[in-house]
Amino acid sequence: KVSFMTSRMKSLRYLDMSNNLLRHDGADVQCPWAESLTELDLSSNQLVDAVFECLPVNVKKLSLQNNQISNVPRGVVELKSLEELNLASNRLADLPGCSGFRSLHFLNVEMNSILTPSADFFQSCPRVRELQAGHNPFKCSCELQAFIQVERRSGGKLFGWPAAYVCEYPEGLRGTELKDFHLSLLACNTTLLLVTALLLTLLLVAAVAFLCIYLDVPWYVRMTWQWTQTKRRAWHNPPAGLGAVLQFHAFISYSERDSLWVKNELIPNLEKGEGCVQLCQHERNFMPGKSIVENIINCIEKSYKSIFVLSPNFVQSEWCHYELYFAHHKLFSENSNSLILILLEPIPPYLIPARYHKLKALMAKRTYMEWPKERSKRALFWANLRAAISINLP
Repeated sequence: KVSFMTSRMKSLRYLDMSNNLLRHDGADVQCPWAESLTELDLSSNQLVDAVFECLPVNVKKLSLQNNQISNVPRGVVELKSLEELNLASNRLADLPGCSGFRSLHFLNVEMNSILTPSADFFQSCPRVRELQAGHNPFKCSCELQAFIQVERRSGGKLFGWPAAYVCEYPEGLRGTELKDFHLSLLACNTTLLLVTALLLTLLLVAAVAFLCIYLDVPWYVRMTWQWTQTKRRAWHNPPAGLGAVLQFHAFISYSERDSLWVKNELIPNLEKGEGCVQLCQHERNFMPGKSIVENIINCIEKSYKSIFVLSPNFVQSEWCHYELYFAHHKLFSENSNSLILILLEPIPPYLIPARYHKLKALMAKRTYMEWPKERSKRALFWANLRAAISINLP
């Protein structure tokens, strides 16, 4: 109706129809606006998207502020002369394109519902010199990063930057200016994030595998399993009485290459004479039919002390390592002082493998007895050793 009223006004250039109750439902009717009309103010009415079907084709300055427009239809009308467009205080969810407004220089979309503005706006609207898009409920996310980068490259085309551009969502970033909002490239690139996570996972798996091999973790897991299995069997089949638990003064752990010293020196001097000591030796006290590991655990459990004859041969023996491991396990599980270390021969540090870190720790923290080469000192050595394992067995 308004367009028909102006159709005969040949000199009309400016028309203000703001603050009315104008509506347009998009019915198929012609809109014969005056061809001379170049400035039209339709703000504060009840207009919706269909208004773009009924606009003067030669308009240069158009105000549609404070209406109910949620989208600018594409391909409906082509306003070749439009230079300024005010769409503030509407319901827009994104920036409009410029496919129908090739001469647009100024655009105002303040106070709409724009969460994430399109980053390609300035590409589709190359002639726009000023964009007012502040006071929108911006959602600070990866999608918004691209728009912020566009602003930095646009050379000040955003009016009111940075004060009018503030994060509304998420809650934790509310009130943060867009210029202070930053996310890493890794956080916003899903492919890069997946590749990085995959590489880190592979590196972590490789590092864990290397450490497991270097520290011999599978061996310790296997030994711990043997220990728990033996403990479980002992719990299900308890000994007849408490007296059966402790049967030996000491369990001897040594390398077969040092067996002559054990048989000719250690056993005769401890088991004979006054206050004889009952020793548990694998050759005579291991139970037939049981595994070696189970025999080792049982002997250590039944012995008050565990004597380790240390030498370069000892650190090269796999079974000695088993015995040391289980004795060390008992030391911590029972909070006892059951280990006695006898240094038969000096062990250069470079001879001790990395997997023998328990032995290194024991030798560093605990006092060990050295086998004297001089015969005159051996009587004192045996006396000290007997004192260390002195106990009355049941």
